[in-house]
Amino acid sequence: MEKAEIVALLKENGIVGCGGAGFPTHAKIDERAKTIIMNCAECEPLLKLHRSLLSAYPHEILSAFYEIGKAAGSTEMVIGIKKSYTSTIRVLNEHISAFPGMRIATLDKIYPAGDEVVLIYEATGKVVRPGGLPIEQGVAVFNVETCYNLYRAMHGEAVTDKLVTVTGEVKNPATVYLPIGSTVKDAIALAGGATVKNPAFIMGGVMMGSLGSETTLITKTTNAIIVLPEDHLVVRKRQEDPKVSLRRAAASCCQCRMCTDLCPRHALGHPIQPHLFMRAATCKDVQDPNIFLNTFFCSSCGLCEMYSCFQGLSPRSLMAQYKAGLRAAGVKPPQVQAASFSPEKRELRKAPVDRLLARLNLTKYNVEAPLDMNIANVTQVRIPMQMHIGAPAIPTVQVGDTVTRGQIIGKAGNGLSVNIHTSLSGTVTAVDGKFVTVKRG
Repeated sequence: MEKAEIVALLKENGIVGCGGAGFPTHAKIDERAKTIIMNCAECEPLLKLHRSLLSAYPHEILSAFYEIGKAAGSTEMVIGIKKSYTSTIRVLNEHISAFPGMRIATLDKIYPAGDEVVLIYEATGKVVRPGGLPIEQGVAVFNVETCYNLYRAMHGEAVTDKLVTVTGEVKNPATVYLPIGSTVKDAIALAGGATVKNPAFIMGGVMMGSLGSETTLITKTTNAIIVLPEDHLVVRKRQEDPKVSLRRAAASCCQCRMCTDLCPRHALGHPIQPHLFMRAATCKDVQDPNIFLNTFFCSSCGLCEMYSCFQGLSPRSLMAQYKAGLRAAGVKPPQVQAASFSPEKRELRKAPVDRLLARLNLTKYNVEAPLDMNIANVTQVRIPMQMHIGAPAIPTVQVGDTVTRGQIIGKAGNGLSVNIHTSLSGTVTAVDGKFVTVKRG
């Protein structure tokens, strides 16, 4: 496929990154991307969707990934996958020879191996500058489900559904296929229901996810729903009062440097030093403003507060609050380059996933979550017009309209944007600018 053709296909069919901020994929098709990487690292613990999908549809996904490489003129196509995913690697080896220039890069079972900056270094040895974009290093990264959605688009299907791993305190952990705009309640029902009273729902993952509710919507970037008891450590960390966290840090932070020494971005030479931030923030010391400006370079992986700090303090959450304040004030990240670092020391400071799970009392939830590609049967969806970075889509339907699954209900806005499609055939019952509600029948 030519570049213009694949760009139009991605935009028209609403394809964005299936996780994180949902960056519109068509904007990544760039001739500077001499290396493209498929991310199959399952960055968050407990997630199963990418390895399961790649095992089930290897040829389809690799063929779409190959088309991306051809359109961008890439000379190297890399599949980044944890070496512990042995069954998926075995399936890949049966198909990869059909795609010249494609190779597998096996990754250690560490967190956060799926972080874009970490993945690029592990797979290619290239270091993305602090605050920079991978394309500056001639690299573009796509995840497995994004490639699968491109394959579907090549066969006339728009993005209407999302794979979600539902695990934790549920009867039957599973990786399910949900219509976009359905709810957490719909997802939990597919997993047999919750097994605890008053469950809490972590959306996305235990490290970087947020608290949701039964009415939280499934979007193009929803990768997981982790069901936990309401008093679980992971839940309580989401409920902390920042003011209390700051006072606790003032009383308890001993400047041990563990948060900085184990920071994945710091280990790659990025000027993010959580221990210095904790000292400056708690003492209200603004003599060195760079300590605060460097919070822009935090990836919010959460390792510092969920794994490194033996005092149970919250560097990530506090830095996120300061970073948001700087952005609200119009402050922009400084332009800096990565410092030199020791690859040998970095190897010794990686965080093993199994140890992380044990630290968070999550090991018992690390179970199989079988893939079910049957689309969930729901009666109503409420579809957001913005599930991606950039301009929201503009609704193209009105209350009372009859729509068919896959039909455009939101036209891409000006600038960076994509189309939005209905995941359900039925009648439009509400349009409020930000959402379109469709009821079956």
